[in-house]
Amino acid sequence: MTTTYTSYKLITADLATSLERVAEQPDVKRESAYYLDKIGSIKTIDEFFADSRLYNYAMKAHGLEDMAYAKAFMRKVLAEGTEADDAFANKLSDSRYKDLVASLNFARYGEAATSFDRAQKGVVDKYNRQTLEVNAGSENSGVRLALYFERMAPAITSGYSIIADPALSQVVRAVLQLPDAFVATDVDRQSAYYEDVLDIADFQDPVKVGTFLERFTALWEIDHPSTPGGQLPAFQAGGVIGISTDLLISINNLKLGGR
Repeated sequence: MTTTYTSYKLITADLATSLERVAEQPDVKRESAYYLDKIGSIKTIDEFFADSRLYNYAMKAHGLEDMAYAKAFMRKVLAEGTEADDAFANKLSDSRYKDLVASLNFARYGEAATSFDRAQKGVVDKYNRQTLEVNAGSENSGVRLALYFERMAPAITSGYSIIADPALSQVVRAVLQLPDAFVATDVDRQSAYYEDVLDIADFQDPVKVGTFLERFTALWEIDHPSTPGGQLPAFQAGGVIGISTDLLISINNLKLGGR
């Protein structure tokens, strides 16, 4: 059985080819073709929400598939955009919501929002990457974590960035050999510790991120010797692809149903 390190290196050694293979999967190819055919004709948020196939595709592309049911919540994210400092998406620590707005910025561009490349091919590229990570995780959860960390590393600007994302936190704690109980300590102390032992600026350097993840995949293999993949806690409800406490509070203050 291929090790975590080897699997990760095989995928990332020629990432473009890996993504092309994903794009050619029949189900992915079919859904992407539908999205590209329809998204340009969508002029309003209402129209976007009315086409469940389009909506679900875009949600999965941004790693928000598990939030698709919370339409009132997502409507608020898209309706307020990110221009104002107090916009809903700007109040959320999870950067995926701002990323969705950047792709489909109805708040700023109105009917023209879906005409941009970032709303069309850009979303398809994100969908392919998400699918690649999920597929890798079905074989080896450590590989999914590594691929996710590689993609998200540039967004790490402080220790709090790590704490806010359970998957990023899991990778960093594995590399630093910290016990799971570490997450229960005071968040300010956690952040200070991360910033003390790590050079946060290194996460802006792809080469240094690669070295960091080589260490992670090697250590992961020691603790999880080539075990099959599965749903990681960090990618379940309450984790990076789930619902954190602050999101639950926000959702509970909204009526479900998209209105």
